[in-house]
Amino acid sequence: MLKTDVLVVGAGPGGAATALKLSYLNIPCILLDKSYFPRDKVCGDAISGKVTTLLRRLDLKMLERLRAKTTHCDVWGVRFVAPNYSIVDIPFSPHYEREPEKAPGYVMRRMDFDNFLIDEVRNQADIQFFEGTEAIHFQRTEHGYQVKTKDDREISCKLLIVATGAYSAFSRKQAGLKKEDKHYAAAVRAYYTNVTGFSKDNFIELQFLKDYVPGYFWMFPLPNGGANVGLGMRSDFVSKRKVNLRVELERIIREHPEIAPRFAKAEREGKIEGYGLPLGSKQRSISGDHYLLVGDAGALIDPLTGEGIGNAFYSGFIAAEQARDCLLANDFSAATLRAYDKRVERVLGSEMKLSYRMQELARYPWLLNIIGRIILGNQKMLFVFSRMYTDFNIREQVVKPWFWLKMLFSKAKDRAPQNE
Repeated sequence: MLKTDVLVVGAGPGGAATALKLSYLNIPCILLDKSYFPRDKVCGDAISGKVTTLLRRLDLKMLERLRAKTTHCDVWGVRFVAPNYSIVDIPFSPHYEREPEKAPGYVMRRMDFDNFLIDEVRNQADIQFFEGTEAIHFQRTEHGYQVKTKDDREISCKLLIVATGAYSAFSRKQAGLKKEDKHYAAAVRAYYTNVTGFSKDNFIELQFLKDYVPGYFWMFPLPNGGANVGLGMRSDFVSKRKVNLRVELERIIREHPEIAPRFAKAEREGKIEGYGLPLGSKQRSISGDHYLLVGDAGALIDPLTGEGIGNAFYSGFIAAEQARDCLLANDFSAATLRAYDKRVERVLGSEMKLSYRMQELARYPWLLNIIGRIILGNQKMLFVFSRMYTDFNIREQVVKPWFWLKMLFSKAKDRAPQNE
């Protein structure tokens, strides 16, 4: 039987980030995953500023290595498309100058990104990495957990860190996290070549089409005319409206008057793939005696954007630091591990509550049209929204009705003729 203080199960971004942070803290660990790498994972493929920030914190050269080893697009903002098809481009940073090596975000295939992280893991001597090794049984013991794998390994640990994704059996059975359609989303995505019409600075596109709000249709640019294209919607609305997301994705691409022309010469690569998204719109317990849940396994996906990688990274870093504290105190009790929940809530909780409120606003096409009309052509508003990505106080104001009344009044005043 293998013994380790810390066992990380799941080597996606959350698990890999946890293991790498542990290594940089000089804490050995075992990391295992049921897949062999490289492997594909259904995802939107957007790598946000959260990820680039945390990679820099881990190792100043890591972003350099990421750019050198992957095929990617540098991304500089978001294009929001309202139901009436008014288009608002919001840069991640106002007054930016495009320098690819300083990009705030990227789009790259998850196969490439995850494999890059695994290459980094392989380079750390204090991480024992077992791929093609599926954990099938978790037994609570007096001193932690004993894990049995499909290939007959047995591993005992003092702290179990679970990063097994949206369909985590441990999260459901041991941690008691239940799927609730109001706090869950369904999505489909496919890869296409020869998609046209992206902005010159590779803004990712979120299109809030009337028939699919509070979900959205997305197009994220990939190199050489490629694109990650998908459709996502909250699960309770999928059920209520009896929506087949695969059928609707193809319908949009084939028939939508604004979108179909951009796919006139496009070809799909492979199948349309589906996946589930446990949203962080409800506070849950993500720790217990001798275990922590990281990333999607802890339902930490942003309720508005569907982003999971950045929050998986953050929770992985926090989990590693919590592991360090527990090892120093030799205390892995549920009471002590609650500090992890509190810190995740402090770092991510307010943001996800706000995203949920914004998601609720996105249910109403007429409201999205009004918001788009207020922002469109208003440089002051564009500046405010650009700062929203780094200034949480501004994001808090955006969901308050008086904010929009003030902006609407300001816009009307700016347009009013002035007496001479």
